[in-house]
Amino acid sequence: MREIVVISGKGGTGKTTVSASFAHIAENKVVCDLDVDAPDLHILLSPVVRQTTPFVSGNHAVIREEDCVRCGTCGRLCAFGAVSRQGETFRVDELRCEGCGVCVKLCPQKAVDFPERYCGDWYVSDTRFGPMVHAQLFPGQENSGKLVGLLKAEARKMAREQHLDTILCDGSPGVGCPVISSLSGASLAVGVVEPTPSGRHDFARVADLCRHFRVPLAVIINKADINAAEADAIAALCAEHGHTLLGRLPFSPVVTQAMVQRKALTEFPNPLGDRLKDMWSALQDIKTGR
Repeated sequence: MREIVVISGKGGTGKTTVSASFAHIAENKVVCDLDVDAPDLHILLSPVVRQTTPFVSGNHAVIREEDCVRCGTCGRLCAFGAVSRQGETFRVDELRCEGCGVCVKLCPQKAVDFPERYCGDWYVSDTRFGPMVHAQLFPGQENSGKLVGLLKAEARKMAREQHLDTILCDGSPGVGCPVISSLSGASLAVGVVEPTPSGRHDFARVADLCRHFRVPLAVIINKADINAAEADAIAALCAEHGHTLLGRLPFSPVVTQAMVQRKALTEFPNPLGDRLKDMWSALQDIKTGR
């Protein structure tokens, strides 16, 4: 089973556009959107949800007013300033609460409950490109890395059960916890890079991350013609560090046209779609060792 993760060092590089096109081209695959904080692959794929599961992770403190004696112990002990006094009542700000449990353990009256935190939902859906696993965290919620791991486990389970040989993941931007979780166990990463100084800098960071986890990296330079010098510098970095340069995509209004129609670039005739098909073919020749 091959697991391909499309990543980018920063947002806005065209990662989801590439992911949608590869999802259209690939056969015998599960599509997985691992950008759980701000997902958007579903906009292009229009999934029909057939299973919704709550994502519960961590805990938060809730003071039972009827049992509280207003001693203020919880407020004094809270290192995050989550407990405040409102008149004669003590309240816990859920956004500030880190779920450490100090107030739960040390309340003299045992008047603090510690329920699990409902952070969002994850879904199993059907799309015109095949099965899809995706999720949406509620605003401000954490543990996105844990949710990414859960989605990858579900995608692998689905691939085994349905005898599918590819898991295609649209990863998160950046190099943080969800990206690290996205790369865990991956066969190959595809980095989508834009030719700007910040794009090159962030590409170097995500390339270092792939090198650390020994995940082979193939690179697509998107909007390459807007800054030829930066595009050449990125190509030189690829050659220096042994990354496969799949090719360069020019800036084109056809991308916006595809988005408006909620289509992948490869679903209708255009030069960018043809290039992406060639890039997908080139991906199949990269040896991953996994």
